[in-house]
Amino acid sequence: MKRKIFLVLMAALMIMVIGCDSEEPAAIEEETVVEENGNEIYELTLAHFWPAVHKAETDLVQGWADALEEESDGRILITSYPGETLLKADETYSGVVSGIADIGLSAFFYTRGRFPVLEAFELPGIVYESSYAASKVAWEGIKELNPEEVQDTKLLFVIATGPGDLFTVKPVRSLDDLQGIKIRAAGLSANSLSLLGAVPEAMPQTDAYEALARGLVEGNLAPLEVLQGWNQAEVTDYVTRTPFLYNALFFMTMNLEKWESLPSDLQQIFIEVSEQFHEDVGASLWDVQNEAALQWSVEETGQEVITLDEEEARLWIEKIEPVQADFVQRMNELGLPGEDILTTVKELSEQYQ
Repeated sequence: MKRKIFLVLMAALMIMVIGCDSEEPAAIEEETVVEENGNEIYELTLAHFWPAVHKAETDLVQGWADALEEESDGRILITSYPGETLLKADETYSGVVSGIADIGLSAFFYTRGRFPVLEAFELPGIVYESSYAASKVAWEGIKELNPEEVQDTKLLFVIATGPGDLFTVKPVRSLDDLQGIKIRAAGLSANSLSLLGAVPEAMPQTDAYEALARGLVEGNLAPLEVLQGWNQAEVTDYVTRTPFLYNALFFMTMNLEKWESLPSDLQQIFIEVSEQFHEDVGASLWDVQNEAALQWSVEETGQEVITLDEEEARLWIEKIEPVQADFVQRMNELGLPGEDILTTVKELSEQYQ
């Protein structure tokens, strides 16, 4: 533990020094492989954007890292850099490709257009009742589709938020209430909000609280956990449940050269631990957070929860259907089987629901 703390402090100091001379992030300068008691110890860096107190760090990253360390008898040591201290959210994947970080955890939608096939798992109009279902659909679907766009890293697993909802300063009970209001969004969610009559404002989750507090936006489309995990219940008053409108996909991936440098037994440990951790913890991580955050926000901040009736929900879903058709067309233009990709996602969704 002391060694990890020392490495984190030294790395943070180096980042501060580098930042004075250059705006470009730089890889952490430390030995990846060290000798200890005759064993090779592989020390790897991991970058992500969530705060250090968020469950993505405390439960997912640290839990996964601890499991890898235990199963490898201490030969795999991962040092986490949360809160964008090493890489910004939208730079994480490219930063892993270039080796600035050995491992990265972030959202695919922060680099819109970079992962066209994977947008299929975030399409509106497909209902995800839980993050577990959404995560299983995405991970099994990616294994089946094996898209070229993620072949430049070693993808270890993906997880999803599952259903996302609208958090607003004014009540949204119908499409009429949504017209013209500014909503923070990312990825395909922006297209959906436009079709529904809202005005999407693209920004990362890290900027949403301030934007809401300053009145730059009037709502956010996100999983329920941000009400507590990102304190957004402090700056919103209403929750409109929209399980058909949102699903966000996150990756845990490793630099390909770093992966190929690992001995085969450690590669196997990464695969086995990642699969088990995905099943036991990662896939349902947002379910746990969403349930707790909703209860907390209602009890502690007085959030009012609005549920659309069946007819109103149908009107919303009809409005966003063109997003799926547009996806199929874009895939076909890229020479990819758009209809087959969409069918794969829908069939897996029905299976895991």
